[in-house]
Amino acid sequence: LWMAVLLTGHLVVPLIFTDRLESQVVLGALVGSALLMVVLTGFTGFTRLLGLGHLVFWTPAIIYLFGRLGEYPAIDFFGIWLRALLAINIISLIIDATDVIRYIAGDRSDSLQIPVETELSRGNS
Repeated sequence: LWMAVLLTGHLVVPLIFTDRLESQVVLGALVGSALLMVVLTGFTGFTRLLGLGHLVFWTPAIIYLFGRLGEYPAIDFFGIWLRALLAINIISLIIDATDVIRYIAGDRSDSLQIPVETELSRGNS
C-alpha cells in the first residue's frame, strides 16, 4: 500500500502535470534519488545508507515545493496533491535521516536478507 501511494504521488500524478515546474522537480528528484540509490546499493548492499538517496534529492525539492504552496490553493487537485506529497516526503525524510544516522553509528547490516534454505524447506526430512 505504501509503495502504491509513493508511486502514485511521485510518478503518476507528476506525469499528468508535466507542464508545471513543480511536477518536473518531483520527477527529477525521483530519478536522481533512484540513480543514487542504485549506486549505493552496488557499494553497500541494501543498507540503511540508501536513505541518503532520498535526503540528497528530496530535501531541496521539499524546500522548493514548500515555497510554492502559496501559488496553489488547497481546494484544487494540484494543490491537494502538492500538500499530500510534502507530508509524505517529510515523513519519509525523517525515517531516512534516522536510517542514515544509524548506518553512520555502525548499523550496517543488509536489510534484504535472504533466508537460508533448510533441509525441511527443500522437502528432505
